[in-house]
Parts: sequence; structure tokens; C-alpha cells
Amino acid sequence: MIDLYTAATPNGFKISIALEEMGLDYRVHKLDFSTNEQKQPEFLAINPNGRIPAIIDRDNDDFVVFESGAILLYLAEKTGQFLPADPKKRSQVIQWLMFQMSGVGPMMGQANVFYRYFPEKIPAAIERYQKEGRRLFEVMDTQLAKHQYLAGDEYTIADIATWPWVRIHEWSGINMVGLPHLQHWLDELAQRPACQKGIVTPPPAVMTDEERAKQIQKMVTK
Repeated sequence: MIDLYTAATPNGFKISIALEEMGLDYRVHKLDFSTNEQKQPEFLAINPNGRIPAIIDRDNDDFVVFESGAILLYLAEKTGQFLPADPKKRSQVIQWLMFQMSGVGPMMGQANVFYRYFPEKIPAAIERYQKEGRRLFEVMDTQLAKHQYLAGDEYTIADIATWPWVRIHEWSGINMVGLPHLQHWLDELAQRPACQKGIVTPPPAVMTDEERAKQIQKMVTK
């Protein structure tokens, strides 16, 4: 049994998708950002960085893993799924996973902050992160013109990590015009049952975009 500590965010959805894809039993513990539950001592004992997601593997001496990329690697190695054994193919998957971790997630995250949440609109910051997000989309489109999936012709944890972010491109203000291969990949993964289940685990809070922006604005300006 895996205990998953998470919230309804792209980083959280990565792990719920992976757990669904891998067929692992898991329990969801949804953290409430509005009350800073992720900063409380109980959760800091699991993840000292105070961020979701984190897991506890109850079948492996209550082993704790935090950071979404590290969790994906751990689960792939635990199950032998979505990470090739061949050293070169394995490296390709890890390269694209790191591409998401160091590029797509941070750039789109900052685009979200300045485009949606920050109380003061700073055009230069918005343009910077949206342009970089678009550039990264173009890199993926070029790769997907040659391969069905990001790391080659196999669906892997690199796709699982990246899809929850790319699917919210409109929220980040990043357009998909002229990126047919990336759009095809986005649509194809949206048909996978595990992706469909993963992006509602945990269920998003029922609120308007304006209410959501105000709630997250409080967090990013503290």
C-alpha cells in the first residue's frame, strides 16, 4: 500500500496517474493549501521541504519518497514499468523527465504566478515565462514529430510527468498553435483511463477561476 500525500496540482497528478497506470494500491491524503497544511510539523516530518507530492511505501518499511520526479523513478523501479531496462533507453527517459522537472514545470509554474496570481501585472515577467514555456513546447513538438512519445516509441514516466503540465497550457497563457505533434500527444494521453482518473485524484476544489486565483495569490505573496 502506498500512502499518497497530494493536492489537485499538476505535480500531484503526476503521481496519481502513475499509481493508476501501475495498478498499485494507494490511499490519498489531500493537503489543504488554504490552511498551509503542507507546512505543519506532521507533514514536514514526511517532506522537510513542505511541498507535495510525497509518498510512504507501507510495503517497504514505511519508506518515504518526496519530489515528484524521484517518486516516479522509485515507483517505476519498484514495479518494473514505464522505465526501460536498456541503459540507453533508460537514460533517454530520465533526460526527458529532467527536461520536465527543470524546464516545463518551473517555467509554466512561473507563468501561472505572473499571468494569473500575482497582484501586480508585470508584463516583462509574464512575457518571459510564457515565451520560455512556448519554446519548450516547440522542443517537444520537434521530438514528437519523430517519435510517438517523448523518450521514444514507448510510453514512460517522462510522458506521465509532462502531460499534467502541458494540458493546462491555456491557464498559463501559452498557445498550442502550430504544434500539431504536441497536440496529438496531448489528445492521445487524454484518452488513457489512468490519465483520466489521475487528474481527478484528488478532486479539484469546486470554485471559480477567480476564486482559485485569489486563493493561490495569498500563497504566492506571503
